[in-house]
Amino acid sequence: MEAIKTEKLTKYYGANRGIDQLDLRVDRGEFFGFIGPNGAGKSTTIRTLLGLISPTGGSARVLGFDIVSDKQKLLGRIGYLPSDVAFYAGMKVRDVLKLSADLRKTDCAAESAYLCERLQLPRDRRVDELSFGNRKKASIVCALQHKPELLILDEPTSGLDPLMQKEFFDILHERHEQGATVFMSSHVLSEIQRNCSRAAIIREGRIIACDRVEALGKTNAKRVNVHGSVPIGDVPGIRDVNRQGDTLSFLYSGDMGQLLRILSEGQITDFSVTDPDLEDIVLHYYEKDGVRS
Repeated sequence: MEAIKTEKLTKYYGANRGIDQLDLRVDRGEFFGFIGPNGAGKSTTIRTLLGLISPTGGSARVLGFDIVSDKQKLLGRIGYLPSDVAFYAGMKVRDVLKLSADLRKTDCAAESAYLCERLQLPRDRRVDELSFGNRKKASIVCALQHKPELLILDEPTSGLDPLMQKEFFDILHERHEQGATVFMSSHVLSEIQRNCSRAAIIREGRIIACDRVEALGKTNAKRVNVHGSVPIGDVPGIRDVNRQGDTLSFLYSGDMGQLLRILSEGQITDFSVTDPDLEDIVLHYYEKDGVRS
């Protein structure tokens, strides 16, 4: 059974598109990435799956439950970490965590204390006195303390320092090894590349690619880095050109022999060709057919 299954899921805000005819499958036990720039539809997808907003059309099931008719049954099974953190002012951290546990009718005291210790979160401070990073930690504990079957994480590491980011992903992988499904939206593409087995790329409210992370990288493009004076001109197949001083970097999807002949006409001191990273891959999908989003 899929952890998430959508069929032509659609959400419009009046005449404005949120997501359109979105088909997505996430298997139970996956560590799944969700990629796209601001405005692509990532947060709308997540909020619709959680029942926080109602779909305009289509359908979706999460952990086997319909997101419209069964959304109350999902409360204790999902851990949601929003991109924006907000709490009731004046409450202490321990009270916020208890409120979150009480809403799920679950005793989370032991797990809450354990997670606060690992994330170095002070439980006796008032939430409105916390830094953004500590508010994000409190939100993480709220999402994880009831040991949910499915974690839905929207830009989870914003505000965390590098050490806390590592600790956070260590915790996620521990939960994943215990059987939890992780669905993570992120602008930090290296996070997707390091942690996810599969990923979907969303553009203008539609899924434009969905595959294993390694398979998404199997394009005919290469990342070329050249040091020196290089006369590339209007060479077909070159895109995403970045020049800094005498260093030139670009993606190339043309004939490599032709490129080498052109480069040989310049004064080159160093040269490398590598497979593209995930950021390059996403750019490749967004620039297909010469269209940029």
